[in-house]
Amino acid sequence: MPRQSSKPFFEAKGLHIYNDDFLSTRKIDNGSIDLTVTSPPYSVDIKYGEYNDSIPYSEYLSFTKSWLGRCFRLSKNDGRLCLNIPLDKNKGGQQSVCADITTIAKKVGWKYHSTIIWNEQNISRRTAWGSWLSASAPYVIAPVEVIVVLYKEKWVKESKGKSDISREEFLDWTNGVWSFNGESRNRIGHPAPFPIELPRRCIKLFSYVGDTVLDPFLGSGTTLIACHETNRLGIGIDIDGKYCALAKSRLEHHGVFQEKLFENPLATA
Repeated sequence: MPRQSSKPFFEAKGLHIYNDDFLSTRKIDNGSIDLTVTSPPYSVDIKYGEYNDSIPYSEYLSFTKSWLGRCFRLSKNDGRLCLNIPLDKNKGGQQSVCADITTIAKKVGWKYHSTIIWNEQNISRRTAWGSWLSASAPYVIAPVEVIVVLYKEKWVKESKGKSDISREEFLDWTNGVWSFNGESRNRIGHPAPFPIELPRRCIKLFSYVGDTVLDPFLGSGTTLIACHETNRLGIGIDIDGKYCALAKSRLEHHGVFQEKLFENPLATA
């Protein structure tokens, strides 16, 4: 599928979708992003379109270092990053995903601020591997994900801006445990969607109205929908044209339509 087009896949009301490879795209200027909100591939063999999510863990961490470094360069000095990732994983071997990715983020230059625990309230049925009366190798699985909050150079915002977060939201969301349900992959049509509540909270808590928000793994477009609802500028990148089309369709469902430009038939070349 062709990428690196000179035009965005979709553009309307300050929102842009690019069908492109985030690691090589030239669509975003360095030092231009106020906040990045994203949920990258998890390396747990989820069936995406053009991305192989079953690569060896060492390759996954190498890929993680590359895209985190790119996010760092694209961010303003007071830019922030909200990174939704698993706490750990056991599929394909036990790995401390949150600890490993946080360590990599700091190595490429990001500074650590905090970690929010997202309780999806979705405890699936457990399978007993052997008898609990003789538990030779018990597995401990936490039914949560995390949102690691990082920043580039300065945590305090350099410029004055307008916040749109209410007092009640501020008091609730600065508690580092967030409880809300996940999103249905069948309803959205994407193998790993996150609910709009996740980017909405991150955007309202960690950016100003009118700031520029980036999602380098746009997927079904939820981050851009949250940008539209909170009056932020939004940039979404996805390597898979099918998911760009899905994100476009969802934005249109929320009332965001691309203006059609018609050529003047009387204009001369």
